Amino acid sequence: MNIAVIGGDGTGPEVVAEGMKVLQAVSKKVGFKYTTKEFDLSGDRYLAAGGNPDAPSIPVVSDAEIAELRAYDAIYLGAVGHPKIAPGILEKGLLLRLRFELDQYINLRPVKLYPGVYTPLKDKEPKDIDFVVVRENTEGIYTGMGGVQYKGTQQEVSTQVNCTTRFGAERAIRYAFEFCRRRNSSKKMLTLVHKTNVLTFAGDTWYRAFMEIGKEYPDIKKDYNHVDACCMWFVKNPEYYDVIVTDNIFGDIITDLAAMIQGGLGVAAGGNINPAGVSMYEPMGGSAPKYTGQNVINPIAAIAAMGMLLRNTGVHKNDSKLIQAGDMVEKAVMATTQKMKSQAAGKMGYSTTEVGDLVAAALA
Repeated sequence: MNIAVIGGDGTGPEVVAEGMKVLQAVSKKVGFKYTTKEFDLSGDRYLAAGGNPDAPSIPVVSDAEIAELRAYDAIYLGAVGHPKIAPGILEKGLLLRLRFELDQYINLRPVKLYPGVYTPLKDKEPKDIDFVVVRENTEGIYTGMGGVQYKGTQQEVSTQVNCTTRFGAERAIRYAFEFCRRRNSSKKMLTLVHKTNVLTFAGDTWYRAFMEIGKEYPDIKKDYNHVDACCMWFVKNPEYYDVIVTDNIFGDIITDLAAMIQGGLGVAAGGNINPAGVSMYEPMGGSAPKYTGQNVINPIAAIAAMGMLLRNTGVHKNDSKLIQAGDMVEKAVMATTQKMKSQAAGKMGYSTTEVGDLVAAALA
């Protein structure tokens, strides 16, 4: 297995280092080989190359680097975001560009409360919070369609187009049905989340595709939630859900709420998936620049992202050793969270490197 490694900004390289430590440990335990290459794609590189910190001026990632990344089995990312660079430059220049160029049309977000991790939901336990959000990742509002007329005047008009195609909705929905079918859950239920009562055009495309494709999966129960109702049920009855499929903007919003009920961004991991190409895995916590270099940031999400990388790459390559390795990493993470005082940076009871050591030791 060949892995491209992007440490990125802030504490990204620190948490990636712990994920790589765990990768080395589990590869020895299970018995598989891998190679890695580090790519310097970061805010520091952008600035050193003369990039304008206030507006996009040069590519964050080059065409040649994207072409090289296509040859890897997976990309392992730390974090994107630099305090001296305006928001959006790195995110659009690296994250969104890689998603679009590499056609990573699925954002896969497991929402799982690990043992020993605090949730703000009263009386909820790990058995109650264990579902997956499948988010369409390359369409919707994030395509950048739209514009501004009469900017700076009282007549200013801005439009942001929700680009929805039947093709995009259908492939995301089909992926979600297949994922639900192979997921180890007794519920076997897929819930479509949208806003069909207001977004009557885009929502209708999604709903019709969902119902028509659903006929091919009689073994899976089908459900629908308006996105606002979904947020309500996340808080009240998260145990109801199994797998959720939704569009880009709604998925972006509900997965942040989901991260909080699973214990915070420090434990939330995700993948940007191209089932037939190269996928990218990352922790959801961001670059956290104020903690850079202090050895206090929580690496659990980055280690969980490594587990996802192994398991999903194993599924796509039909490699049982990689699937086993991914499962083992998750079990080692669950054993480690029970030993930690908190999942908050600087309050874990261990340093960043010590948490990585604990997970690696649990694998042994």
